[in-house]
Amino acid sequence: MTRLYLDHNATAPLRPEARDAMIAAMDVGGNPSSVHAEGRAAKSLIEKARTQIAAAFGADGADIVFTSGSTEGAALACEGRELHGAPVEHDAVRAWTVEDLPVSPDGAVTVADPGQSVLQLANSETGVIQQLPQGLYMTDATQAFGKLPIAFNWMGATMALISAHKLGGPKGIGAVVMKRGTDLAARIKGGGQEMGRRSGTENVIGIAGFGAAAEAAARDLANGVWDRVAQTRDLLQQALAEGAPDTIFAGTNASRLPNTLCFSTPGWKGETQVMQMDLAGIAVSAGSACSSGKVRASAVLTAMGYDEATAQGALRVSLGPDTTEDDVLRFADAWLAKEKKHRARVA
Repeated sequence: MTRLYLDHNATAPLRPEARDAMIAAMDVGGNPSSVHAEGRAAKSLIEKARTQIAAAFGADGADIVFTSGSTEGAALACEGRELHGAPVEHDAVRAWTVEDLPVSPDGAVTVADPGQSVLQLANSETGVIQQLPQGLYMTDATQAFGKLPIAFNWMGATMALISAHKLGGPKGIGAVVMKRGTDLAARIKGGGQEMGRRSGTENVIGIAGFGAAAEAAARDLANGVWDRVAQTRDLLQQALAEGAPDTIFAGTNASRLPNTLCFSTPGWKGETQVMQMDLAGIAVSAGSACSSGKVRASAVLTAMGYDEATAQGALRVSLGPDTTEDDVLRFADAWLAKEKKHRARVA
C-alpha cells in the first residue's frame, strides 16, 4: 500500500518549483561574493530569492539574513540577551530564554515585556496561533509562514524566524527577517556576507529553492488552498471524536493552523502510536521533529495544564496542500482500530 505522509509540520515535501529553481542554480558556478560576471550571476539568484521571500512574508523593506535554518536563526537573534519566553516555544528558542511567560489552558501566552520577550506565531504541536504584542523582540514564524497570511511589516515584531523546509523548500536553509537598522551582531564572523550578520559563502542552491517555495506557498494562500485543508482537518477531528469519544483534543478553543491536529489518549504513549501508524504505512508525529527519539511528555501540553499521562499520549497529525479527505479517513480507520485494541488491552 502507498505510504501516507501526515507529518508536514516536521518537514513538507519539496515543491516542484523549488526543485526546478535548485537544479537551475546548480549550473551557476560563480561565488556570489565575486565581482565578475559569474559571481554576479550567483549573487542575482540570492537577491531574487530575497525579493520572493520578502513579498511572500510581507517584509518589503526589511532585512532578510539567510541562515542554515530557524535553529541557527534563534541563536543569532537571541545569544547574549536576557529574554522572556514560554515552555510552549520550540526547543531552538527555549534554549535562549527564561521560561516565565504564563500559558493558558487554550495555549495562549501572556507577554508582559514585549521588548525583552519572544513569542511564536504558531505552535508546531497544537497549531495554536498567538496574538503578537506590538514591540515584541522576536517571533518564531517557522510554522506559520506559508500557511497563514502574514505581513511582517505590520505584525509588531522586530525580528522573525523562518525556514524553507516547512513550506516545501529544501532543508538546511532559513532566514532571520528583521526591521531595517536592527542592531544584531554576527555569531559567525569572517567575510561579512549577509550584511555583516552571517559570514560564509551563501548556500546559493538552497536559497534559490527557498525563494521559489515561498512564492509558490504565497500563491497557494491566495488561491484558498489552506481553507480546504482546514476543512479536511476538521473532518479528521470529527471522525476521531465520533470513533473514540474519550479522545482529548488540544487547542480546539483557540485559533489554529489550518493543517494541525493534536490529540491524546492518556495511557497510550505517543511514541507507541507513531510506531504503530508507521507499520500501517502512515507517517505522523508525537511532537516536534527536533525532539524526536526523546521519550518524554509533551512540554507544550504540560504547559497548557494537562497531566503527565495526557501529555505522554499526545499525537500530532499535520496535513499538506495535497492531503485528501480519503487520506485522513484512511488514517482515522487505522488509528481507531489500534485505539480499540488499546482500550481492550487496558480494560
